[in-house]
Amino acid sequence: MEKNQYIVALEIGSSKIVGAIAEKTSAGYLSVRYLQEEKHINSVRYGIVQNVENIKSGINHVLKTLEGMVDGRITQVYLGVSGRSLHSIVSEVNRSVGSTESITKELIDRIINEATSTPLRNYDTVDVVPRAYYVDKVETTNPVGQFGSSIKIKVNLIVAKPALKLNLNRLMTFGVPAKDYIVTPLAVAEQILSESDRELGCMLVDMGAETTTVSIYKNKALIFLNTLPLGGRNLTRDVMNGLNVLEETAENVKKNINNPLDPSNVSDVVIEGIPAREAANYISARTGEIIANINQQLADAGVSSNDIQSIILIGGGAHLGGLQQKMEETIKIKVRLGQNPLSINILNSSINRMEYIEVFALLAKAAELIPDGETCIELNKYADSLVFRGPVNPDPEPEPDPEPESKRKPKKTSGRSRWERLREKLSGLMTDDESDEDV
Repeated sequence: MEKNQYIVALEIGSSKIVGAIAEKTSAGYLSVRYLQEEKHINSVRYGIVQNVENIKSGINHVLKTLEGMVDGRITQVYLGVSGRSLHSIVSEVNRSVGSTESITKELIDRIINEATSTPLRNYDTVDVVPRAYYVDKVETTNPVGQFGSSIKIKVNLIVAKPALKLNLNRLMTFGVPAKDYIVTPLAVAEQILSESDRELGCMLVDMGAETTTVSIYKNKALIFLNTLPLGGRNLTRDVMNGLNVLEETAENVKKNINNPLDPSNVSDVVIEGIPAREAANYISARTGEIIANINQQLADAGVSSNDIQSIILIGGGAHLGGLQQKMEETIKIKVRLGQNPLSINILNSSINRMEYIEVFALLAKAAELIPDGETCIELNKYADSLVFRGPVNPDPEPEPDPEPESKRKPKKTSGRSRWERLREKLSGLMTDDESDEDV
């Protein structure tokens, strides 16, 4: 009987570290019961780790807590990659082929590897996503098995500043290695976007604390990915600086205004000493800037709002009151909130929340990548002596209650005196000792 596999994923964001464990059965069934988060401040800026030691300590605490939940030792993790410098670059590779031989998968893989072999100035390639295939200048969805004299492959190189992955590598020097790096926006898109979303055209918007990642899909392919240095924390800081309050107070005020994006209709109430309407003015202005930047990504990708049928909104900043409506009014595209991946059964209701969608998507992607028979956790094994095999020393049977003295039968005696009986016993003992010496 095959053992279940345990998968561990980590997502390091600008405001918190989230780790989770998934259990994968031999039939491919995936479930999640355990998740742990560790909040931090100013150790990660715009998705890039600034204070390696602080984040390393946070990761260690998350993993140790998870180990206690499953009673085992975590041996490796899958690590999410995201951050300010993450974006896509289009690259094309042309190759002449023999018209008498069909195009093979091995040839396609070699051509894609060729697209990544040229070094990029100031950037590292962290992933490659095929975008379009052309055989004899005719676009096709799958060139394998076709015949032609030439093939062209257009790919998206997912690139980032070297510091992004370098600092992630530094984080994993405390003992638990990274089994693989997974680009978080790609994993999320793969898990939560439907086939029709990708074919008809959609924009996936992940609004985090300090960054907003925009991924655009059309004709079932990724055509654009970019990360903006703007997020929900910008709104909080505007309130904090504009009204001279602590960041924690500004955050609570932001969360407790029903629709801060319509200041004229905000009730003239005071929240933690802050006039709600004044706070809403700051929040609305900054949100308008973020939405304008999101809208600009369509033009940067070379598409119009008519090419996109829907916007799927996720991330901690996605729950700002009135954000969906404001985006629809501005960009003129239908907006909906994303849902947790359907491929995972979340067994713990307390963690079944949209703010964890990124780590759930990483687990689902890692479940596809992990080799058969491999696991990320070694469960503790106990000695056989600790296994319950029934009582070692059975309780003695209870002695019967003594009979009343009046009912006891008198003991029979042999008629010999007490001294005679004692002498007879001593004689027997001496005889036994002598026989033992003869052996």
